[in-house]
Amino acid sequence: MTARVKIDDLCAWFGDQQVLYDISTSIKDRAVTAIIGPSGCGKSTFIRCLNRMHETIPNAHRTGQVLIDNADIYDHTVDPVTIRQRIGMVFQKPNPFPRMSIYDNVVAGFRLNGTARRVNLDQIVEESLRQAALWEQVKDRLKEPGASLSGGQQQRLCIARALAIKPEVLLMDEPCSALDPAATHRIEDLIHKLKKNYAIVVVTHNMQQAARISGDTGFFLDGTLVEFGRTKGIFTNPKDKRTEDYITGRFG
Repeated sequence: MTARVKIDDLCAWFGDQQVLYDISTSIKDRAVTAIIGPSGCGKSTFIRCLNRMHETIPNAHRTGQVLIDNADIYDHTVDPVTIRQRIGMVFQKPNPFPRMSIYDNVVAGFRLNGTARRVNLDQIVEESLRQAALWEQVKDRLKEPGASLSGGQQQRLCIARALAIKPEVLLMDEPCSALDPAATHRIEDLIHKLKKNYAIVVVTHNMQQAARISGDTGFFLDGTLVEFGRTKGIFTNPKDKRTEDYITGRFG
C-alpha cells in the first residue's frame, strides 16, 4: 500500500515551547492510521501540522517537511487554503455552523471559497450526506438548522461537510469522544467504509477503538513518536517498553 503523506523531521512549537520533536513517518493511502497517547503528548498538534492548521495559532510554528504526493505542503508557493481543502479535518466536538441549515452546512466550503456557482450544489449535498451515512435521515429536513440534529448526526454532518470539497486525506481528532456508544459505532462503521477512498488519520484516546478501526498505529509520548507500525503488532507485541506500559494501563 502506497504512502499518501510523508512526514520528515517535523518539529512544532507554541511560542518558545516545543511540543513535537523530530517526527518522521508516513500515512498510507486508502487506510486508517490511529494516533494514540496520553493527553498533552502532541497528538492533536501533529495532525494540525498535516493540513497547516497549526500555523493559524498565534506564535505557533514548525520545521521539517510534510509531503503529499511528494510535494511539500509548506513550500512558500503553496496556498494553505488549498492544502486545507485537500486535507480535511473533523474535530473532537461536533461543530456544525449553528445558524446554517443542514444543506448550507454541507456546501459552506464552496460558498466560502467563491466556487458555489461552478458546481451542482444539490448533487454535492446528496452525495456527501450519502457518504456520511446521513442522507436517509435528513433528506426531508435539509432546511432545518444543522444544530437541530443529535450529537452523532451532527458529527456525521461535519464529516459530510469535510467530504463535500473532495479531500484526498481526512483527519479526525477524537471524533467519537463526545458521542454515546451507539453513535460511536456508527462513526466507526463510517470510517471503515470511507477508507476505501481516503487516507484517514484518527486521533483517539480509546485504544479499543484504535484496534478496531486502524491498520497502522503511532504511539506518541511527550512530543515524540515512540513507536509506529501495524496496529496488531503495536497492541500484541510492542517493541518499546513505554508502548507496552501505556497499552497495559501502567500510565496515561
